[in-house]
Amino acid sequence: MYRVGVDIGGTFTDLLLVADDGTSFIGKTLTTHGDPSVAVETAMREGLEAGIVDRVQTGTVVHGTTLVTNALIERKGAMTALLTTEGFRDALEIGREHRYELYDLDLEFPKPLVPRYLRFDVPERVAADGNVLTPLDEDFVRGLVAELWDKGVRAVAVCYLNSFRNPAHERRTQELIAEVAPDIRVSVSADVVPEIREFQRTSTTAANVYVQERVAAYLQELQQRLDGLRFSGSFFVMLSSGGIGTPETAARFPVRMLESGPAAGALAAAALGQRAGYPDLLSFDMGGTTAKLCAVENGYPLKAREFEVDRIYRFRKGSGLPIKIPVIDMIEIGAGGGSIARVDALGLLKVGPDSAGAEPGPACYGRGGTGATVTDANLILGYFDPDYFLGGEMKLDVDAARQALGAVAGKLDMRVEEVAWGIHQIVNENMANAARAHLGERGKDPRELPMYAFGGAGPVHGGHVAELLRLPTLISPMGAGVGSTFGLLAAPLAFDFVRSAYSLLDELDWSFVNGMFDEMCAEGRAILEQSGLGSGEIVYERTADMRYTGQGHEVSVPIPDGVLDAGHLAAITEAFERTYEHMYGRTVPDVVVEVINWRVVARGPEQPLNFSTQGRKVDGAKARKGTRPVYSAGRGKFVETAVYDRYALTPGMTFPGPAIVEERESTLVVTARSRARVDDYLNVIVEFEYGQHA
Repeated sequence: MYRVGVDIGGTFTDLLLVADDGTSFIGKTLTTHGDPSVAVETAMREGLEAGIVDRVQTGTVVHGTTLVTNALIERKGAMTALLTTEGFRDALEIGREHRYELYDLDLEFPKPLVPRYLRFDVPERVAADGNVLTPLDEDFVRGLVAELWDKGVRAVAVCYLNSFRNPAHERRTQELIAEVAPDIRVSVSADVVPEIREFQRTSTTAANVYVQERVAAYLQELQQRLDGLRFSGSFFVMLSSGGIGTPETAARFPVRMLESGPAAGALAAAALGQRAGYPDLLSFDMGGTTAKLCAVENGYPLKAREFEVDRIYRFRKGSGLPIKIPVIDMIEIGAGGGSIARVDALGLLKVGPDSAGAEPGPACYGRGGTGATVTDANLILGYFDPDYFLGGEMKLDVDAARQALGAVAGKLDMRVEEVAWGIHQIVNENMANAARAHLGERGKDPRELPMYAFGGAGPVHGGHVAELLRLPTLISPMGAGVGSTFGLLAAPLAFDFVRSAYSLLDELDWSFVNGMFDEMCAEGRAILEQSGLGSGEIVYERTADMRYTGQGHEVSVPIPDGVLDAGHLAAITEAFERTYEHMYGRTVPDVVVEVINWRVVARGPEQPLNFSTQGRKVDGAKARKGTRPVYSAGRGKFVETAVYDRYALTPGMTFPGPAIVEERESTLVVTARSRARVDDYLNVIVEFEYGQHA
């Protein structure tokens, strides 16, 4: 049995195929934005024809994609209507009444996915305790749905007030829609996000049904392409929470796929970093369009319960559409190999967030791009061999890169090499600043964390970013250019569930809590058993969102297994205080604790990473390929720098910086004030020496 991970990025689509004996094939092809499944098919065909697996073998494909994110940003979803409780149709636009930039008189917010003329008040009302105050007007719903169908609406989001306590009206509305217009796609908040906070719940439910048709069509097209390749086996999709699900589950809850690709990268960093002896680290994934940073603790990436998409200002929390789903907690910035440099109105050099992407791509790709990008700058600096990009499959045009950078250099009255270094360093500073903010908000000192650098551009910039942060170590894995695909193969089948039920901790109705947990576990068991797991393979992780009374935000607290009763109160209280103190450095005495949400994660067994490096017949003496001129900012000139072949490195080998380590899909830059060694897993471990000058 073989396994395949396929990740679609903004510039490249990456593939990792691993046979049952650990033999592997790595593929990388330009993303086809018009139809992303074409690039997946191309990469899959190359992998299946590489000769390391037999076509009659059964395989498993795990797929990560940016399709949902792109559909929301580009507003390429279905015409969607919103049915909500009478008097609440504008909740989607009012939001949280929060100004993310207090003094900006021209403040903008992303436009709601559902325009006001398609948002409808439905006569019904459920109280906060779940009791019905106003019965659902079924005749009104029938007439409204018939009119919506006649007007061309093909997607409906249903989000009634307090439906997380009593979903009866939402369920009945769903039935009525199916009776009147069975071909309309429907998402009800009780299924998508059954928890408190009206604006986020409505926004998430609308986003889910908005992209359902597009995602379902894409997954069906991709399945047909796999069938055309005579692929036999299982096909799964990566979820934002770090688990994987079936295409059927993904089509029902497409909003859960928002961060599937970046989530896979964080999982890869966690799994492979822990295997190398680094359970706590900073995951740094830099591709062609964006850079993603994520803190990993005790071998697991940190998680969040909410995410924003389509931010007006990329770095401003509150300027995007809130999506309330479990997601691996990371910060993403517009810094990648394709990020375009420009001179702003003040005459200053700026880089990104606009990207050349794959079409046309950086100028040096020779595909029509004219903007000066980060990749063009790195080529001019000598970091890339123009004849060995993608192992020689793509020749880079040095003259085109120099011409693109020259246009910027002319405006700044600088040499091309100086502009190239400026672009490189500005991107590094942007990523270092993002890392400081991300880690600082989580109470972590960057000086104590090693960096796990991957992605096509991650190892190129990782060393300089690590030095800006004063990190102790950088870890660069074999196959760094397709690093996210390792996470796809390591992810278990998993799904998250939540129920909102507010209570003071010392006034809990334990039978009610046990019933909620049993219900969520049963739902998880049903989904995972339909995915092919046996009941004995499924484990359940139970947590609760808790806070001190009067606070506005909660912390996630582990809940003991088994049937709960008053005897567990002390243990749960202690777990809350331990978690709170870990995050904030203190507890608050004599304040009552309250519970807001109850959660269950149902997951299958973790998948072993059987990527093998054994049996490699290499001559370590030939690891050094030679030298080439690489720009040194400290000296203001090019310096002859050692170049190493990644595939000829052997465990125990050491070498000083500056140096370049080349592999087909990525290049590692070892900085001047560091020293590199190769560990038993063929990771290159770069250790920094801050007492020396570059």
